[in-house]
Amino acid sequence: MDLNLFIGNLAALLTTLSFLPQAIKAIRTRDTKSLSLPTYIMFVSGVLLWFIYGMRSEQLPIILGNLITFVFASTILICKLVEKK
Repeated sequence: MDLNLFIGNLAALLTTLSFLPQAIKAIRTRDTKSLSLPTYIMFVSGVLLWFIYGMRSEQLPIILGNLITFVFASTILICKLVEKK
């Protein structure tokens, strides 16, 4: 594996896994009061755009990392939106 691919895969793995504890906590507790709604809206939008960029440029680490991050961050965003009601 070349160094660039290794770095890309490692970056995708770390970025993706960083949202897992927050997603688990938000699902279990349904408490997202301390999370910023505008931040999560912008973050989820940005991750979606990175995913699209990865698809268009056929870069697997960007595709997989951002797809999984999108799922985790969207879960948190949905919990936040449901809590607002």
